[in-house]
Amino acid sequence: MMRGFFSVLVLAFSLIATTATSQNAINWMTIEEAMAAQQDEPRPILMDVYTQWCGPCKMMMNYTFTNTDVIRYVNEHYYAVKFDAEGPDPVNFLGETYTNAGYNPNSRGRNSPHSFSQALGVRAYPTLIFMSEKGQIMAPITGYKTAQQLEIFLVFFSEHWTPATGQPEWDAFSSSFAPSFQ
Repeated sequence: MMRGFFSVLVLAFSLIATTATSQNAINWMTIEEAMAAQQDEPRPILMDVYTQWCGPCKMMMNYTFTNTDVIRYVNEHYYAVKFDAEGPDPVNFLGETYTNAGYNPNSRGRNSPHSFSQALGVRAYPTLIFMSEKGQIMAPITGYKTAQQLEIFLVFFSEHWTPATGQPEWDAFSSSFAPSFQ
């Protein structure tokens, strides 16, 4: 009898831990998963383009992407994609397949750039690529950003951007933006 009780108790704690973890972390996925998810619920995409050796990339992962305001906002408004710009995995995006033909699994530090990062025009790490629901690039944002610095971009690209948006709309938005992230 006690054995069954403990099994139920362990299962309950396991479910609570899983729920707590999913609410305390960004729900990262691949670009293929993000594009497939558009069928059920269209959302813009936030892609973190990083490398294994990049110090500012690690800082964003450890500080910015662990901020509770960032986690909440990204999980509610975006499909979040992590992409290793020097990784070996092929990427299928909008009918094209991208690879890293020069990838060296024995390399320490820098590796060959992935053709997908080249197609996106990434030239520095980290780069955050904001995409529309259809995979159209809205903007690349380069360099380390704190949670407070990232907030304005998260809000603008999820709530105010349209294909016709230009510099005047950004200027008007950014001049009146009232940040709230802690």
